[in-house]
Amino acid sequence: MARMSRLALAVGATLLASGAHAAPKGEVLVLLSSEHQLPLQDGKRYATGYYLNEFGVPADQLLKAGYKLVLATPKGNAPRVDRRSIDPRYFAGDAAEMRRIEKVVRSLHGIDDTLSVKQVLAGDLGRYAGLFIPGGHAPLIDLANNPEVGALLRHFHQAGKPTAAICHGPIALLSAQQDPAGYQAALARGEQPAATDWVYKGYRMTIFSDPEEQVFEGSLKDQRLLFYPANAMATAGGEMGYAEAWQPHVVVDRELITGQNPFSDKALAKALLDKLAGPGS
Repeated sequence: MARMSRLALAVGATLLASGAHAAPKGEVLVLLSSEHQLPLQDGKRYATGYYLNEFGVPADQLLKAGYKLVLATPKGNAPRVDRRSIDPRYFAGDAAEMRRIEKVVRSLHGIDDTLSVKQVLAGDLGRYAGLFIPGGHAPLIDLANNPEVGALLRHFHQAGKPTAAICHGPIALLSAQQDPAGYQAALARGEQPAATDWVYKGYRMTIFSDPEEQVFEGSLKDQRLLFYPANAMATAGGEMGYAEAWQPHVVVDRELITGQNPFSDKALAKALLDKLAGPGS
């Protein structure tokens, strides 16, 4: 017994010396797009993915706070980074910090082989303390029109657990209605459809604003998006609020946390951590 105790102490000392982490506070599910080619008007496409800082900065803060991240995409494949987001301007001009966040993302368990949303739904959803949806234009492709994503969102909504989404990530919330694919198709036809049984109707929220989207669209050489996210959310029944273009802005309403643009990454991470910690923390 004495020998076993000495062995246990030795193993413990080794783990401490190697910087091993204590048991995490809980698990946070991270929902990313499976796609990387955004359909535009006239049949053209734009190469996209997740924005590095919008994913990596909150992920880094969650890891530092002791949370474990579980990554999921609709198809269970490896998500792609939007190459435009690998830019120091999204890291206050700090190229070294950008490279550090790149390493954080590359080292995440499951980054090259995520769970599928179907697998997540078939498992124990109660294990997750919260849900985080990074931005980039990719969520417009397969997160806004997806009934399985809608089922996932309804779970966190009904459980009152934090759901945080940044920039274009909040567009995924549109899946939590009766016919998300039909709603998105109507938007693409230039209609003003009614969302049916949308669980976030009347919630205060934000998303990438029209002035910000117009700047992005201006970089596409006369190509146009199928629809603007801000209008899509307002038409569905979201109580939209925006800061001046490119200024950090986060809106918290009940369990929902939304960030307006890439520069809202740190504020969104803080709001999510505050929610995860619970009232009075």
